[in-house]
Amino acid sequence: MNQSRLMSLVEAITNVIVGYGVAVVTQILIFPVFGLQTTLGQNLAMGGIFTIVSLFRSFLLRRLFESRRVAGQRR
Repeated sequence: MNQSRLMSLVEAITNVIVGYGVAVVTQILIFPVFGLQTTLGQNLAMGGIFTIVSLFRSFLLRRLFESRRVAGQRR
């Protein structure tokens, strides 16, 4: 079964949205342990930056693995 580029993107976006929430909550809980004081706005902004990077990473890795899978079927 092939996964379309659109469905790869939908999967990556869903994964990253969930990851964004986890990252922000983790930052709020962990940063003070290391003496880092940030505002909620700063945590949301950092989470947003990491989310964008993660979205591109997830999508590109998914496409890489899908292309390798399809290439393996052609042999």
